[in-house]
Amino acid sequence: MNDTSLGANHGADGFADAWASVDGVEGWMTEGQARLLWDSAKSVPEGGKIAEIGSYRGRSAIVIAKAAPAAGEIAAIDPHAGNDRGPQQIDGTAAEGEGDHELFHSNLRNAGVDERIRHVRMPSESAHSAITGQLDMLYVDGAHRYGPAMADIRDWGARVRPGGVMLIHDSFSSIGVTLAQIRLLFFSRRWRYEGRSRSLAAYRRADLDSAERRASLLTQCTQLAWFARNVAIKVLMAVKLNSVAKLLNGGRDEWPY
Repeated sequence: MNDTSLGANHGADGFADAWASVDGVEGWMTEGQARLLWDSAKSVPEGGKIAEIGSYRGRSAIVIAKAAPAAGEIAAIDPHAGNDRGPQQIDGTAAEGEGDHELFHSNLRNAGVDERIRHVRMPSESAHSAITGQLDMLYVDGAHRYGPAMADIRDWGARVRPGGVMLIHDSFSSIGVTLAQIRLLFFSRRWRYEGRSRSLAAYRRADLDSAERRASLLTQCTQLAWFARNVAIKVLMAVKLNSVAKLLNGGRDEWPY
């Protein structure tokens, strides 16, 4: 399964306008990943509930809000504390977090979706009481270390209704996120792997029989070669061998995501 297996449909359904609206909004989301978020949000039933963990400056939240049913609820969970802001940005300052917070709402206002999104400004582990009921769609893009990723996938994933979808960014790219996936999802009886757009993976909540579990496990295992490639690229970039990393990264001089 390649990186265009999901999120590659570019029909005239409003996505092009949504994608154009996030041009210039800083973040780590490809067009194919935006399309996957769009399609997932579009399929949420009227009155459904969506939660996003990790919003940064609003790039993904805008796409989700423009696709989701008007009567539904969208919660964006991000403490904007200055830490865990993006690749190689684990530590930061409160001032940086406040700047992200201001730009987040400015970008949402410019896109016309600020009133559609309820910002829950707290860490994801503390935000459960702020959002009630089951979720129809969950987008996980919070802290990528193993512990926080485990907690987000396990605890927030448990709140996704049967038939709902969970999307995880930096899948098969971040070591912490991928280890959490292996632990919680590779052998799961409740989550079916449906594919990915680069590092954005989609899972469907379902009760899997033995054959479905084996198929889901096998398909996820085939992604580990791509994971090894991404880790190699990051190591090469960390030791300043960017020219070699670029060769592995399809000519892109960027952190793989």
